[in-house]
Amino acid sequence: MRLDGASAIVTGGGSGLGAATAEALAQAGAKVVVLDLDQAKAEAVASRIGGTAVAGDAAEEAPLVRAVDAAGALAPLRIAVACAGIAPAARIVGRNGPHDLALFERVLRVNLLGTCNLLRLAAARMTTNAPQESGERGLVVCTASIAAYEGQIGQAAYAASKGGVVALTLPAARELARFGVRVVTIAPGLFHTPMMDGFPAEVREALGRQPLFPQRLGRPQEFAAMVLAIAATQLLNGETIRLDGALRLPPA
Repeated sequence: MRLDGASAIVTGGGSGLGAATAEALAQAGAKVVVLDLDQAKAEAVASRIGGTAVAGDAAEEAPLVRAVDAAGALAPLRIAVACAGIAPAARIVGRNGPHDLALFERVLRVNLLGTCNLLRLAAARMTTNAPQESGERGLVVCTASIAAYEGQIGQAAYAASKGGVVALTLPAARELARFGVRVVTIAPGLFHTPMMDGFPAEVREALGRQPLFPQRLGRPQEFAAMVLAIAATQLLNGETIRLDGALRLPPA
């Protein structure tokens, strides 16, 4: 897929994986709409890359409609990347009783519903694009997690939400294939994002030793590079790609 002369949307684009992806897409020639719940962060990234900021919850329709419309006004919307997500820890049965149902619902809402929200609205716009020379009209990249396969104790809600993203990928790709729209998911392992900065250095170092090779935390720029690689490789479709240094999460 050619990204020059195209527009893109990145949800959760104000920090971490999303910010790195927005920067990489802009460098590749796309006009990027950065959507984030934190308006200041969205505006900071958009200003840095010459993009457009939209503030809002990725799981709500109105902000995503604004983002899609903003992207479409810049250039044909060719790529959308869902990076918005949360990962609060809670046990199914903990010291204070059963898992809070509202918290479980919130995790599903942000991680799974937010992804589906971007997918449905971006894909609807992409189907109206004129095809590129290859016949392709668009690409949606979703973000799951290796926790979808090896969810840890205390991460039932997160693992369930990311497992839903994995399960969504193939049927979405099958449905959208006739329009020339691809759907691919990345399942990252342990990455150095702002969430990691809240941990003590020794904890970060211990986590970085868990992957087999390279023995370090992933870099957001490596996630962004994978997005670009997916965009460049048309045969990638309906698949979830682990990006984890051969890490397999232990139970805890």
